[in-house]
Amino acid sequence: MSFAELHALLPQLILALGATAVLMLGAWWPSRSCWILSGVGLAFAAAISAGLLVPSVAEIGGMFSTAPYARFFTILWSLLVGLTLLLSLRYAETHRFAGAEYTSLVLFAGAGMSLLSAASSLVGLFLGLEAFTLVLYVLIAFNRGDTIGAEAGLKYLVMGAVATGFLAFGIALIYTSSGSFHLPEAMHGLQQGDHMRPLGLAGWAMLLVAIGFKVSLVQFHLWTPDVYQGAPAPVTGLLATGSKGAVFASLIPLFAAMGALAGELNSVLAVLATLSMVGGTLAALPQRNLKRMLAYSSVVHMGYLLLGLMSGGADGQRAVVFYIIVYGIATLGAFGVVTSFSRADGEPQDYETFHGLGYRHPRRCIALSAFLLSLAGIPPMAGFFGKFGIFHAALKSDHQVLALVGILTALVSLYYYLRPIIVLFMQERPAHELRRGWIHEFVVLAVCFSLVLLLGIYPGPLLELIGQVLPQP
Repeated sequence: MSFAELHALLPQLILALGATAVLMLGAWWPSRSCWILSGVGLAFAAAISAGLLVPSVAEIGGMFSTAPYARFFTILWSLLVGLTLLLSLRYAETHRFAGAEYTSLVLFAGAGMSLLSAASSLVGLFLGLEAFTLVLYVLIAFNRGDTIGAEAGLKYLVMGAVATGFLAFGIALIYTSSGSFHLPEAMHGLQQGDHMRPLGLAGWAMLLVAIGFKVSLVQFHLWTPDVYQGAPAPVTGLLATGSKGAVFASLIPLFAAMGALAGELNSVLAVLATLSMVGGTLAALPQRNLKRMLAYSSVVHMGYLLLGLMSGGADGQRAVVFYIIVYGIATLGAFGVVTSFSRADGEPQDYETFHGLGYRHPRRCIALSAFLLSLAGIPPMAGFFGKFGIFHAALKSDHQVLALVGILTALVSLYYYLRPIIVLFMQERPAHELRRGWIHEFVVLAVCFSLVLLLGIYPGPLLELIGQVLPQP
């Protein structure tokens, strides 16, 4: 690897080498707050370097792109990692996490998400995806005293291993059919006349199974509610936002490289999107546990993102990227509120715990209400423009039936998003006493709340920026 390639890889090196240094030094100085704050600094340094860096090479090792699109998502995931660590500071103290190990794992996850979003080859896609998936196996079960967390980690490990097998097999079939791992050549090599080669189609079937597991599309979503419920709240926020968002970020250049061949997958993608939107909505309706409700609702949101991906073109791509961002902000904020309320004996999840809490802890409950309203797509929250962009792109690409299904499920989702808000401000009986928040938790929640409101009122600059960094076909 040349010096120019190492220079272009600097943001990922800051995350990965910084994580290694924290892990090694933490064995000699076991201080939680010191290492977590060091991780926050490393994550923000990676984001700054990605923003200021001007690479002199187009690719790194023929596997990872250095285009503005890749650097944009490196900034996004680095900031997400920094906010997650800041949110974890008090949580790690309460649950006696090993600070250096926890920090290094979260940083490694950020490096993996960045590499996945920058993948320009099938090998890079595999390495980036597995880099953060392996980390999440450990992070989900990081609270060793929690049996539910251990069960969640085991379920994610088993399902993730199955998905990895499908992914590797699918990549092998595509390589056999096309003779290349590099995305443009590999996707072009799949073409036989006006159709896709049968072996390449089989490879894409394997890839879709793996992607379905990773982003929890119906019928590959069965691990999602148990893992969301059992994992530590900051880890759940990272899993729900960064890991799934990075997968969709990698699919945009992948589908762009396919060109007209992407239309051959539309029938399968339409079934997956419809099942995810309808199935996730129906499963979320009866939930009385906040984390499980957010788990099933995430299945619906993945269906929306798949609909935007199917729409294609600049409008569809821009809508998907914008939705990844606004969904990530609102979801991180929601799990941030759960984190701030948690105590040593557990996290508040059941709606019974939230009765009347809005009068005892008004600031955090108002923030949680705003995040849920954004996920529901209620103006002036950012989620409204996110859903509008997805449905608009779907209608422009002649997916009227899918757009109608999406709009109907969005209307039904008002019930399960408004239900916890109503519970928060009920006065039937005195609210439970939950933990008072710390300043760093309020900082994270304030950032998420401000962005949700700002992007809902004035989304134009972000949409223009996204349009400038989108990969060219």
